[in-house]
Amino acid sequence: FGIPSDETFVITTTNRKEITEDNFSELVHDGVTLYLLQSVDQMLLLATKERIDFLPHYDTLVKSGMYEYYASEGQNPLPFALAELIDNSLSATSQNTGIRSIQIKLLFDDSQGKPAVAVIDNGSGMTSKQLNNWAVYRLSKFTRQGDFESDHSGYVRPLSVPRSLNSDISYFGVGGKQAVFFVGQSARMISKPAASQDVHELVLSKEDF
Repeated sequence: FGIPSDETFVITTTNRKEITEDNFSELVHDGVTLYLLQSVDQMLLLATKERIDFLPHYDTLVKSGMYEYYASEGQNPLPFALAELIDNSLSATSQNTGIRSIQIKLLFDDSQGKPAVAVIDNGSGMTSKQLNNWAVYRLSKFTRQGDFESDHSGYVRPLSVPRSLNSDISYFGVGGKQAVFFVGQSARMISKPAASQDVHELVLSKEDF
């Protein structure tokens, strides 16, 4: 920082708690903002900016399917939710060299523990990181950047084809997790990347939360 060796300084948190050898181990290292000052009570010469990262309460996720969007249109919301789930499969199969297979199954027995809606495709599959990203609320599949690996890496929207084929039917207005928690109480994603021998599974469940 260009501080002369004979000059004293302190490092503090934004609430002016000095960081010392004794309390350094208690410091939350991920994303915390620190001040480098001449004294603990030094006046700040400029306004500071702090990046804040947070996870929403799980109710934000599991209750998102009941969002007023569904009531505001005055239409039956179930097709919108199913369209969103199919959209994920359209995107995953967009670069298939062979047949694109997407199946929708309504399971009314107890084979999955409770009645379920299953959407099955032969798409590219997702890694564990991509599954993790899918679970992040409000992380669009078309805008995932930085540390986030896209859950449909390399996907390019085809031009001049019907929306029903180009994975843009999420235009209808809901996200995958909103769709899931409108239809039911849990989501189970099972995926095997085409170039991997590993099968990855993700479960988001209101009961588990």
